[in-house]
Amino acid sequence: MALTERDRAILDFERSWWSESGPKELAIRERFELSTTRYYEVLGELLDSPEAMEHDPLVVRRLRRLRDRRRRERTEGRVAERPGL
Repeated sequence: MALTERDRAILDFERSWWSESGPKELAIRERFELSTTRYYEVLGELLDSPEAMEHDPLVVRRLRRLRDRRRRERTEGRVAERPGL
């Protein structure tokens, strides 16, 4: 399935959002008219898309690494909280 214009804009935004003034959450609401929760749901779906990888492989790989690290930290944190596992 081809990327929509919004999908490409989200990937482009993730490439350089830190160069903009103001908080990221505010930029997300203003630019995409999405709540931050919905934005990250859409972004998560994009990261699993071959079309997104084709559009911007560096951004997609970087965001996948971050997502995987966060998941791993959450999982390891739960195991560490429960002694004997």
